[in-house]
Amino acid sequence: MEVVQLADAREFLEQAGPLLLADEARHNLILGLAGTVRDHPEVYRDHAFWLVLDRGRPAAAALRTRPFNLVLARGSAPGVDLLARSLDEPLPGVVGAVPEVDRFVAARGARAEPRARQGIYALTAVVAPEAPSGRPRAARRDDRPLLLEWWTAFAVEALDELEPDADRIARNVDHKLDESDGGIAVWEDSGSPVSAVGFGSPTPTGIRIGPVYTPPQLRGRGYASALTAHVSADQLARGRRFCFLYTDLANPTSNKIYAAIGYERVCESVEYRLFEG
Repeated sequence: MEVVQLADAREFLEQAGPLLLADEARHNLILGLAGTVRDHPEVYRDHAFWLVLDRGRPAAAALRTRPFNLVLARGSAPGVDLLARSLDEPLPGVVGAVPEVDRFVAARGARAEPRARQGIYALTAVVAPEAPSGRPRAARRDDRPLLLEWWTAFAVEALDELEPDADRIARNVDHKLDESDGGIAVWEDSGSPVSAVGFGSPTPTGIRIGPVYTPPQLRGRGYASALTAHVSADQLARGRRFCFLYTDLANPTSNKIYAAIGYERVCESVEYRLFEG
């Protein structure tokens, strides 16, 4: 086996395709990020891809959009071990599904601390919830200040970021507002936005849903459930085979809400902080 580092996202997706597409839901994050780098290189200018090849076939794969964590794909046990031992740059962390991410961390040999345990969910048909008052609509440019505020609050609350990167959040919101392969929907009640759902990072037959955010004082009214169901149904109607999303496994309420509208858990994902270099 050998480890090959690539700079071209298109080449990475072509070579890693047999591995990644064997479980598109499990690999929605790495597929979506690689697709974004391929189609919109200005979003993640500093990036790298790695493949472990076993007699020409992919045995493990990973990517990194620096300065963020390594994103790991499922691979053979020897392939994951070789990848972990071969990467020669310090990593702030790694994210991937269980058990491959645990194996990578063990083979890496660095001190590791789990930061987030999430469920990866996939949906192929929507179970419509009871509709709250109000209606959904596409986000507009004049919603941008509110969306920046909500995306920042989401980063603090859901991602445990004490000082969210304002530039990164602005790029994410602007990309979703401006590009055809993603977007943001809001639920509006009494003339005011009360919840927002983003979507983007498409995979070959699916798309990732998120972030999903409702201000604390407006929760419990069904806005997020109705809006997530609306966005998911719309994406399926546009020809997507799947919708994917991540949930905090420590939050039983969100897991219950998404399951109620048709999302099924595919696997567990863990983000580890690494202490090395």
